[in-house]
Amino acid sequence: MTLSKLSLRNAKRQAGDYLIYFVTVVMVCAMLYAFNSLVFSEEIHKLSGLLDNMTLTIVLASIAVVFIIGWLVSYTTGFMLSRRSQELGTYLLIGLENKQVARLFFLENLSVGGVALLFGIPLGNLVYQALRAILLTMFSTPYYFRYDFSLKAIGLTLLYFAVIYLFALARSRKRIRKMKIYDLIYFERQNEVELVKKSKNRHLMFVISLVLGVIGTFLLMTASKLLIGVIGAGCIIAFIYGFFTSFSSGVPAFFERKPERKYQGQNLMIFRTLTSKLATMGIVMATISLLFTATLLTEGAGMVFNGIFQGRVEHDAFDLLFVSDQEEHMEQCWKSMEQLPLSASWQYKLYQGVDDSAVVYLEETSGYYRYNYDHDYNCTLFMTYSDYAALREMLGLPPAELEPDCYIIHCMPYLEEPLRQWRQTLSLDGKTLSPGKIYTEQFAQNLWNGNGHQFLLILPDEVCVTRPVLRFAVAAMTAQNITVEQYNALSSGLHDEAADEAYLLDEWDYLYSKAILLHDTAAWSAMAVFPLFYLALILAMTAATVLTVQQLSEAGRYHRQFELLRKLGMDYREMRRSLFRQLAIYYLMPVIPSVLIAIPFILDMCNAVEPGTLVGVNSPAMILTVSLGLFFLVYLVYTVVAYISMKKNVLPE
Repeated sequence: MTLSKLSLRNAKRQAGDYLIYFVTVVMVCAMLYAFNSLVFSEEIHKLSGLLDNMTLTIVLASIAVVFIIGWLVSYTTGFMLSRRSQELGTYLLIGLENKQVARLFFLENLSVGGVALLFGIPLGNLVYQALRAILLTMFSTPYYFRYDFSLKAIGLTLLYFAVIYLFALARSRKRIRKMKIYDLIYFERQNEVELVKKSKNRHLMFVISLVLGVIGTFLLMTASKLLIGVIGAGCIIAFIYGFFTSFSSGVPAFFERKPERKYQGQNLMIFRTLTSKLATMGIVMATISLLFTATLLTEGAGMVFNGIFQGRVEHDAFDLLFVSDQEEHMEQCWKSMEQLPLSASWQYKLYQGVDDSAVVYLEETSGYYRYNYDHDYNCTLFMTYSDYAALREMLGLPPAELEPDCYIIHCMPYLEEPLRQWRQTLSLDGKTLSPGKIYTEQFAQNLWNGNGHQFLLILPDEVCVTRPVLRFAVAAMTAQNITVEQYNALSSGLHDEAADEAYLLDEWDYLYSKAILLHDTAAWSAMAVFPLFYLALILAMTAATVLTVQQLSEAGRYHRQFELLRKLGMDYREMRRSLFRQLAIYYLMPVIPSVLIAIPFILDMCNAVEPGTLVGVNSPAMILTVSLGLFFLVYLVYTVVAYISMKKNVLPE
C-alpha cells in the first residue's frame, strides 16, 4: 500500500474517530467564507458608505479566528500524535523512515482540512445568504436568494486554511522526524507528574490566584488607561491558570486527607478520572476557561453595542427634528423641509429654566449624567403647553392634562420615580407652580441636543414665554421614509448663500432623521456586532471541541472500566448516573470561573452606557441573560453530543 493510499485510509478513520473536531473545522470554514463574502460583496457595500469600515473589522476578527483555530488544529494534531504513537512507531519497525511517517501524518491531517474545505465552502455560502438576508432586511432592501460563489472569498478562505494547517502541522512533522522508535511506542505511556506537589504550595497558589482574580476583575471594570486594562487582563489570566493548576493538583491531596470520601457512592470513579491526566488537566482546563471568558466578554460587548444602536432608534420620536440656537437657522431648515413629503410639522421654542436645581437633584438621586460643558443643559429647559400639546398630537399620543397652577414633567422612564419625589415649586412672574403629572412617552429626549436632556418641564404659555429662548426647533413626521439622497439635499439646503463656504449648521445645531438613523444603525451593527458574535461563536466552538475530543478519545478506556464495574455488580442505571456525573464535572469546571468573571464585567459595560439607553429588551439583565443563554446553547450542543456518544460507546449492554 502506497503512502498516499495509507494516508487517505487513515484520514477517513481520523474523521470518523474525531467527528466532532471535523464538524467544527467545517463550521469554521463556513464562517470564514461567509464573512469573507461580505467583505468582497459590492451589493453589501453599496448599502451604506459606512460599510467600507466593515472590511477592517471582519478582517481583524478573521485574523483572530486564524490564530484560535490554528491553536485548535495544533492541539488536536498533537493529541492525535500521542494517541497514535504506537501505530506510528510500528510503521518505523516495519521499515518506514521517520520522514515518511512524518509525511504520512502530515498528509492525513491536511486531507482532513481539504475535505473540510470542500464541505465548508458550500455551507458557507448558505451562511452568507443568511447574513446577506439579515443585512438587506436591516436596510429595508428586498432580498432575493442568489446562490453564487465569490472567487475572492474562496481565495482568502484557502489562504486562511493554508496558514492554519501548514503552521499547525509543521510542529508535529518536525517532532516525528526527530523521534526514535522507542519514543513513539511509549510516547502515550510517559508518566505524568503533578505540577505542584507540596500541599502548602498548592494552598498558597490557590489563595493567590483568587486574590488576583478579584483584583483583575476590578481593574478591568475601572480601567481608565490602557496600561491598567492590560494589568487587569494579566491578573485574570494568572488567576485562571493558578486556580486550575492548584485545584487539579489538590484533588489527590483532598482524598488522601479524607480517604472515607473516596469510597462514597461513585467518588472512586470520578477521583480516578480527575487524576489520570493530572499533569495536563490544569493547563488544558485553564486554557479552555480563558477561551470561555473571552467568549462571554466578546458576546456581552456585542449585546451592549446592539442595545446602544437599537436604543437610539427606539427612543426617538420624530421622523425629522432640527434644533438650533439661532432662529434664522430654523427658518432656513423649515424652507428646506417643505420640499419633503411631510404629513405633519411644527415649529416651537425651548426656554431657559430658572436654575439647575433639578439637574443637581437627579445627579444625586439617580444615574443621571450631565454633559460636561457650559451650555443650556446646566439648567432645566421649559416648553409651552400649546407646543407640547401640538407635538403630542403629531406623535399620536393622548392629550396631556395641565392642572391649574401646576407644571408638567416629561422625562425618560428611568427618571419617573426620582422626579415624583421632587416637589420643588416654581415662582415665575408672581405665579407659583407646583409639580403636576409626569409623562414618559418617547419625546426625543435621549439626544444630546433634543427636547431637554432626559427631562423637560411644560409650563402655561403665559408664564413660559417670558423666559429667554435658548433653542429654536422644528419637528416633522413624513408620509414615507426619506432617502439618503433627500437627507443630503436637506443638509445642503442649510447653506448660507451670502457666505460662500459657511454652513448654517454650527456646533450647537442638530439635524436628525429617524430614517437615516435606522440606516446608520444597521451599518454600525454590521461593523461592530456581527464580527463580535462571529468571534464569540468561534471561541466557544474551539474550547468545547477540545473538551469533547479529550472525552471521546477516552471511550475505549472508559468502556473497559465500566465493563469491569458491570462484572462487579453495578447495574446499568448506576453506571449511567456515574458517567453523567463524570461528564457534568468535567464540562462545568472550566465554565464556573468564566461566568464569575463575565457577569460583573458585562454588567459594568452596561452601566457605562448613558442611563435610559439600555432598557426593555436591551436592559442589562436581558443582555446578561441572552449572553449567557447563547453561550450555554452552543455549549450544550457539544455536551449532549459527548454524553450520547459516550453512553453509546462506553456503557456495556
